[in-house]
Amino acid sequence: MLEEERGIPVDSRQIDTQRIRFLNTYIDNLTAAEAKNAVDQFIQTGGTHYVVTPNSDIIVKMQEDAELKQICDNADLILTDGQIVVKLSRHLGVPIKERVCMTDFVWDVFDLAVKKKYKVFLFGGREDVLTNAAKNIQQKVPKLQIVDLFSPPFGFENNPEQLAAANKRIRESKADILIVFLGCPKQEKFIYRNKEEYQVPVSITMGGCVDFIAGRVKRAPMWMQNAGLEWFFRFLQEPKRMFKRYFVDDMKIFGLVRKYGKKK
Repeated sequence: MLEEERGIPVDSRQIDTQRIRFLNTYIDNLTAAEAKNAVDQFIQTGGTHYVVTPNSDIIVKMQEDAELKQICDNADLILTDGQIVVKLSRHLGVPIKERVCMTDFVWDVFDLAVKKKYKVFLFGGREDVLTNAAKNIQQKVPKLQIVDLFSPPFGFENNPEQLAAANKRIRESKADILIVFLGCPKQEKFIYRNKEEYQVPVSITMGGCVDFIAGRVKRAPMWMQNAGLEWFFRFLQEPKRMFKRYFVDDMKIFGLVRKYGKKK
């Protein structure tokens, strides 16, 4: 299959991300260590690159949102942030090496930034949560260069002046890595539509992991993570808010397994 057909941008051709077809999208079949190295390579090659992190929720959203699917399919790096996705891949005979959990991988990125002296910009999330997250990051990784953090106003992406101001702030920070905590699909669409405006070498979607970094939400015990039950632990903390996502929306992934599994 041609690289253009697989959704790999021209300037990323020399970086082997081991991309495979999975259900209605693609996955870069890398370990966390390999993904960390790929992020470094993207920064070294120049240009603008972006990383998406589909879990079952995002894969389901892609089926109903053509723009989100296009953005994810054409990402420079597509990492699997979902143990259920990993287990399904084995069932379908296209085994994904491992889950690259964003709540863990973000620290790998920070470690890379310290070693290579890359500058980091934290973008999105509630202002108080983002501030607490930044404090916790600096306590844990004191040598990390956080050049700026910004919680944009709600709906900023639809306000030309606020959007321009956000892009300018990011661009003028001269950051090497932009960590975006806006949630799906807002974060993916913001990056895709604006990366050439703010000109950061690598942008990474990190969604709700800002809540974990800030200590607002507790992580599941390791045995639940390994068993693919982290979602259930999350549900127990906020049952009213998470019920529809986990017990209605995310269940649609099994329909995708029936639909695309037959085409394998």
